Amino acid sequence: MSARKRFRQIMNGKRLVLMPGAYDALSARVIEAEGFEAMVAGGYAAIGSMLAQADMGQSNMRDYADHYARVCAAVEIPVYVDADTGFGGVNNVRQMVRAFEAAGVAGIFISDQVFPNRCGYLPGKQLIPVEQMLAKVKAALDARRDPDLYIAARTDAAGVTSVDDAIARCQLFMEAGADMAKPMGFDTIPEIKRAMREIPGPHMATLSQAAGPKARSLSELEAAGVCSATFPSIALFAAANAVRNVVRLLKRSDSLAPCQEHLIPLDDYYNLVGLKDLLAREESYDKAAAELVQKRAAE
Repeated sequence: MSARKRFRQIMNGKRLVLMPGAYDALSARVIEAEGFEAMVAGGYAAIGSMLAQADMGQSNMRDYADHYARVCAAVEIPVYVDADTGFGGVNNVRQMVRAFEAAGVAGIFISDQVFPNRCGYLPGKQLIPVEQMLAKVKAALDARRDPDLYIAARTDAAGVTSVDDAIARCQLFMEAGADMAKPMGFDTIPEIKRAMREIPGPHMATLSQAAGPKARSLSELEAAGVCSATFPSIALFAAANAVRNVVRLLKRSDSLAPCQEHLIPLDDYYNLVGLKDLLAREESYDKAAAELVQKRAAE
């Protein structure tokens, strides 16, 4: 079964599936190795890892497509990704869908912010008219070659206009054919339950470090019927903290010895990055080439 079909099964399922966020190919490989069924790769983590900046829409579609291609190539599990605003009008959306689909993503979500998009938890967001967003949704649906590519539409209206507007926009997104409509900022259990009552389709919860502490638990989300929960920045924050701590220790102690216990063991790292398979492949090609030369010499 393809990664896209598996992702659709997750989104149509009745149990809560946890989806950590990858910020690059290596973090994606770690997430997969720890047994998760799917992951998310968002703009917040991408901008943080690629540019060391806060997510305010500084990157472009091609950079994202390359970034997501590396993430998807590193794993077999589904990768659900951030498509910002679609990077322009309907023709830009079409190019984005084709590029992200070619990169191997299992699903994408497009937001209804004006370009440039910024993290949904940052101030200063502005919305495009709902008619323009509906046109983008239609363009995205028409552009996909694989009908299993999951296309979701997200609104930031709750933090700009009103909660009621967010609900109404999501209802229109679903009428336009989106696979899922996501009201950004619906983070409490009562808000999530309202969204699930009034918006058709599945609900994906977002548990982002950018949102700050929220009063909800995974058990509450599952009891409410949420099908998946994403943790888009958890690996990014963990990595930044781990690197900061170990280099501080190195500077303070002026020695590598105290740092060793904070580093992944060499064998574990080589297992993670597939060194054994790389060496075996190299050896097999070298052996085949040598046999070909010997055969020709014997003729």
